[in-house]
Amino acid sequence: MVKERSETNGQNRAKTVLVIGGGPGGYVAAIRAAQLGAAVTLVEKEKLGGTCLNRGCIPTKCLLRSAELIRDIREHGAELGVRTKGVEVDFPQIIAHKNQITKTLTQGVGALLKMNGVTSIQGEAVFTAPKTVEVTKPDGVRETMTPDAVIIAAGSGNAVPPIPGIKENPCCIDSTRALSLETLPKTMVIIGGGVIGLEMACYFASIGTKVTVIEMLPKIAGSTDPEICELLMRTYKKQGMDFCLNARVEAVTDRSVVYSDASGRHEIACGRVLLSAGRRADVTGLNVEALGIALERGAVVTDRQMRTNVPGVWAVGDCNGKLMLAHTAYREAEVAVNDMLGKKDAIDYSIIPSVIYTTPEVACVGETEQSAREKGLDVQVVKAPMALSGRYLAENPKGTGFCKLLYDRKNRCVVGVHMVGSYVSEIIYGAAMMVHSKLPVQHLDKIVFPHPTVGEVVREALFLL
Repeated sequence: MVKERSETNGQNRAKTVLVIGGGPGGYVAAIRAAQLGAAVTLVEKEKLGGTCLNRGCIPTKCLLRSAELIRDIREHGAELGVRTKGVEVDFPQIIAHKNQITKTLTQGVGALLKMNGVTSIQGEAVFTAPKTVEVTKPDGVRETMTPDAVIIAAGSGNAVPPIPGIKENPCCIDSTRALSLETLPKTMVIIGGGVIGLEMACYFASIGTKVTVIEMLPKIAGSTDPEICELLMRTYKKQGMDFCLNARVEAVTDRSVVYSDASGRHEIACGRVLLSAGRRADVTGLNVEALGIALERGAVVTDRQMRTNVPGVWAVGDCNGKLMLAHTAYREAEVAVNDMLGKKDAIDYSIIPSVIYTTPEVACVGETEQSAREKGLDVQVVKAPMALSGRYLAENPKGTGFCKLLYDRKNRCVVGVHMVGSYVSEIIYGAAMMVHSKLPVQHLDKIVFPHPTVGEVVREALFLL
């Protein structure tokens, strides 16, 4: 076991730590605490890896990779000198590949926990008193634990709006069931045009399903830069998707969806309905009321150190309702453990990047034009087309992506970066470092970008300031 680092105050170190939940926030917290010398037990009621590894981030990326290959061959193959007589979609193999990758990674999490001396228990945890947790194992055996500190990492669940017919209709599925369908639906209506809905739309549209997305807002992709949203809409429509914006779903009937918009009431026939209305923090069954833990709209209230209002209890990941992203949970876990063990740390949500893994990809960090205006920042907005990158143009002859920088004139630093195009998910961490460091642009000019890379577009955008 790794010894406690010198900057940690040993007098404040928790001796025993209980982590509730084995998703990204939970297993990272458990490993980090164990590495710093705590005796750690992790309780997970289902599978290690949580939503991310089993039902979210990783499985969807497997499916989207298959979709990307199909789309590249169909749309760009001939132009790049690769001619085929057709593309055959082996739907069962797509699912089998996804299952194998998921299995490999979840087993890896278990191995990491064991390697770091974390005790993993499958079971359901419930608070019975302050700092007292009862765990019921699958065989019915109950164990009472009284740890020095508790980290709640209970995750989230799919939000289910009160739409008539949505719960009892067998053709209506959520993103979890969508990952394991046995047959490919010919048609699908997706309720919700946020990140999850768009990723699922791109996947199913690429492998042959006719997709219609119904979104109650005037644009897709939530708070994403409006100019990027417009580009996405144009691209998705070329890929064969239909969109109904400013629309409200009234009911889900057998094989159809009824919705209304400014032009009236409509009905769309479909083979499947995919509910993608977002996610909600879920601490159901933990009996947090026994401790008096403060909740807001079902989410655990936390401060910048991930502390709850109850001493000795922290909450990380989706269950605190802040930013429901796996990498947010990673960072929150680190902050919680550092605070628990006496090391000063705090979360900064303003520098956490977000990504939409469709084709094209979208990646953003920092201020948007709207948020900058609302904060009274004097920003200069510059936009460089992705086509300035030789590699991007070679791989995307008709690509229309771009990189947008928001420059704070007063402080002479970049406060926001918004990109759309290939590989932007792999580039955004560098942009996040720019925003986080608040380095003056004259220092950023000295960064050398490898050539030829798509990331060079960031350098080109900097030269426009």
